[in-house]
Amino acid sequence: MATMINPTRMNLINLKKRTVIARKGHSILKRKREVLVIEFLKLLKESKESRSALNEIIKNSYRTVAIASAYVGNFELEEVAMYVDPQSGISIRIKNIMGVRIPGINRLVQTEQTNPMLLGTSLAADDINESFKKAVDSVVEVAQREQSLRRIAIEIDKTKRRVNALDYRVIPNMLSQTRYIRMRLEEIDRDTFSALKHVKKKLAKNNNSGNAE
Repeated sequence: MATMINPTRMNLINLKKRTVIARKGHSILKRKREVLVIEFLKLLKESKESRSALNEIIKNSYRTVAIASAYVGNFELEEVAMYVDPQSGISIRIKNIMGVRIPGINRLVQTEQTNPMLLGTSLAADDINESFKKAVDSVVEVAQREQSLRRIAIEIDKTKRRVNALDYRVIPNMLSQTRYIRMRLEEIDRDTFSALKHVKKKLAKNNNSGNAE
């Protein structure tokens, strides 16, 4: 690669500028990678805690169903389920962490409306409704963190590959080209100096010969 570049002073100047820019980019990418790794580890810890909490909430929710079924029977629970309003939707906002678009997922707040058919609903059925609402909230929280983890992991990998490319290919190649151009320019300067010296001697010899005549 180094021998393919034209050994001119302008190319040498341009290479020096590009090397400075590449080193600055390398430093920025390393800092970005460090920040992303810190954020990834923080989210990973939170995600494990959220996942553990979700598992516990779901266990409690199904335990609540089992208790309600024992008290009021499956038929009443099925009747209640027919009139329960569907879960509200979600909203997604995007936040930026070192150039990574991280989704922020929130469940839309739904105004509670009492259905006339549910006025006689038992407390057990209400407990089921409440426990599964908590489960949905926890699912949304886990989904947000795990999606963020996935995107940050992808960006860490991309950043790592760019840092390695600068470390082991781009910057070393630029330095190699710089050395090559310097070496060739020094050779050209020596050849030019020798040629000028030879011409000067020849001119002096011709002048001396002319004076002798």
